[in-house]
Amino acid sequence: MVAIIPLTRLIVGTSIGTAAAIVPLVFFCGPYIARLIENSLLEVEPGVIEAAKAMGANPWQIIFRFLVPEALGSIILSFTIATIGLVGASAMAGAVGGGGIGDLAITYGYQRFDTAVMVLTVVVILIVFVQGLQTIGNVMSKRIRRR
Repeated sequence: MVAIIPLTRLIVGTSIGTAAAIVPLVFFCGPYIARLIENSLLEVEPGVIEAAKAMGANPWQIIFRFLVPEALGSIILSFTIATIGLVGASAMAGAVGGGGIGDLAITYGYQRFDTAVMVLTVVVILIVFVQGLQTIGNVMSKRIRRR
């Protein structure tokens, strides 16, 4: 977040606050999500694409009627992983005044030397939140998976 402060200032006009935290979070998560989606789409068996071509589907139809539905369960798991990474990164956004759980941990725990608040915030709240997200993602993926 600190490394791209000049770029953040150029894009949003400030390097502090919620708007300033969004820029590095996008740079953090954008390529990560793209790579996860690519892996999900590469998991689709080549026979599915071959069958789509044999039926006369054009490239857009192959993507939206064959690839995406076949990879949807994996895509949901990919978004779950990316969301969990984003939660961790957004917790760090509190350091630049981005608010959220990271801000709570810094303001009430670190600055006041209150270890109990730090532990409660970081360990309990974040772990419970992340486990909840993971469970929701697993359940949704299991319902949609075709295999």
